[in-house]
Amino acid sequence: MQATKDSVVSFHYSLYDAQGEQIESSLNGDPSLFLFGHNNVLAGVENAIAGKVAGDKIEVELAPEDAFGVRKEGMQQRVPAKYLKHEGKMKPGQTVRINTEQGMQVGTVVKVGKFNVDVDLNHPLVDQTVRFDIEVMDVRPATEEEITHGHAHGKGGHEH
Repeated sequence: MQATKDSVVSFHYSLYDAQGEQIESSLNGDPSLFLFGHNNVLAGVENAIAGKVAGDKIEVELAPEDAFGVRKEGMQQRVPAKYLKHEGKMKPGQTVRINTEQGMQVGTVVKVGKFNVDVDLNHPLVDQTVRFDIEVMDVRPATEEEITHGHAHGKGGHEH
């Protein structure tokens, strides 16, 4: 089966920065799943997977606007340190997770004060060209429930 709208795609990936350094990989874990055609992955990744079948391998380079975006002004926030999810002492440049009105977001520490932390909520890979090495593991028809919910469900069924 080919990856098309309303199919569930299972894939492994490795993500590299412009210098060829690996940033992350799914190879040591379970493959990632997404419901094709429902904006569940980066558009550039979905476009590269379009029409592919299990076993296909793809390498795709994405410009910033097709990957994690270009820097937006006004994305810095001062946050009480107790609301940030992190390990150890915070320092500028560190990546942290923060609960926002839009859900969990990843930010980069800009400045650390005694009680508050200035965090840039632009994605940590903003303004960067990246490369994905992708291997399609499986493509299957989505269930009605997955289509209704707008995302793929894992092995155990409905996982939110």
